[in-house]
Amino acid sequence: MDERAIEKIVRQVLAELKGESSPMQGAVPSGGLDPELPDLKEHDLYSWTSVPKPMNEEGLKIAAGNTPARVGVWRSGPRPKVDHWLRFRADHAAANDAVLREVPEGLFDDLGYFEVLSQAQSKDDYLTRPDLGRLLSDEGSENIRTNCPMGAEVQIIVADGLSSLAVERNAPEFIPAFEEVVKSYGLKTGQGFFVRHGRVGIMNAVGELLAPEVLLLLIGERPGLVTAESMSAYICYKPTRQTIESDRSLVSNIHPGGIPAIEAAAHVAELVKTIHEARASGLNLRKA
Repeated sequence: MDERAIEKIVRQVLAELKGESSPMQGAVPSGGLDPELPDLKEHDLYSWTSVPKPMNEEGLKIAAGNTPARVGVWRSGPRPKVDHWLRFRADHAAANDAVLREVPEGLFDDLGYFEVLSQAQSKDDYLTRPDLGRLLSDEGSENIRTNCPMGAEVQIIVADGLSSLAVERNAPEFIPAFEEVVKSYGLKTGQGFFVRHGRVGIMNAVGELLAPEVLLLLIGERPGLVTAESMSAYICYKPTRQTIESDRSLVSNIHPGGIPAIEAAAHVAELVKTIHEARASGLNLRKA
């Protein structure tokens, strides 16, 4: 469920609590929201500011208009106001759902990607044993060896990370655009695949296995209270088990409210080209 759907539900609950006619006519049906509901404007989604008689009203409007963060959240006595509290609970629930949900089976079939599993065999393993999410299962390693060429110029992999929803919403749009731009730079991509229950460190395991020149990992970011749909792109030049965090380059905040997937794909492709030419990534790229 996206932010617009959550906002509509919050408004219905508030209207019913106040005994007013609901802006959403009728109850929310079990199958989802009423398709006839009017669409919300972007500024309606993050209308946190409710400070009565602010000292600098214009400054508060400017601040609130330039960030989706909770600016100027007011209170009733020692407690937050009901509408802000409901939105907080709804956003917190959306963040929890993004972590616990699984990427649908076959999501990347149309892209020709296959799926492997990390050593975290379940979502519980993944959340309680971060080390297992950085390693490939034996079966996964064998599938990769069988299906992927060694030494690709650019190897793309996808992992669910801490927000399966982010990968589901952004990766299928990002990948074709990225591949098209990278191809125009004269770079060839290897056979891509999806790692279920994978963490950023899975790049090192794949690097050891396939020895690509540049490895690109798309992964769901830790969800917050503004969005649960943000994806990151990690890029590393010749990753190995000795690779550390500072060896990787990062483009984050890939989602409709941040960097849209198509725009991010073009930017990441240009960065991959730079990394390939410089033969360095992360902090080492600045020294190259």
